[in-house]
Amino acid sequence: MIKSEETNSYEVIRSKRKTSAIQVKKDGGVVVRCPLWMTDREIRRFVAEHREWIARHQREVLERLEKRTVYTKEQVKEFRQHARWMLAQKTWLWAQKMQVTYGKLTIRQQATRWGSCSAKGNLNFNWKLVLVPQDLVDYVVVHELAHRREMNHSPKFWKIVEEQLPDYRERRRRLREYETEIEIAEE
Repeated sequence: MIKSEETNSYEVIRSKRKTSAIQVKKDGGVVVRCPLWMTDREIRRFVAEHREWIARHQREVLERLEKRTVYTKEQVKEFRQHARWMLAQKTWLWAQKMQVTYGKLTIRQQATRWGSCSAKGNLNFNWKLVLVPQDLVDYVVVHELAHRREMNHSPKFWKIVEEQLPDYRERRRRLREYETEIEIAEE
């Protein structure tokens, strides 16, 4: 950990990479990723050159943290049950419309994903989808079902999504505004 007047402190991760990058983590911490050969002085200069960018992103993190809602374990249990019911229905309906099949449907608590599709066709959805507008839930379901025809994010994949949801880009943009980290209170 290196102390800096510009950002208080930051973590440095050196690797065989060719360029330097700065990351502001979800807790507001700063990580500097840089080449092995970069000196501490060069790193401090790099951070100083990006201090406004860092400060802006740290403010955004703080605003998100202030807006988050804390749920009890009992509330989370109810949300998960509702998510299982809602996502089972939506997935079945969209699969019929898209003429695709899928395997097992699982509801999880994922830190960074709204959904995923395995190579075997099993679908995983984040229970936190019950906390976002229904049109965004539809986008996630369609996105994962599109992987049943195209297991990548190629132009062909996005064409499949667009056939079902012509406004998918807007839905995708709006979904990014929702925080997937939801605090669960200790009882």
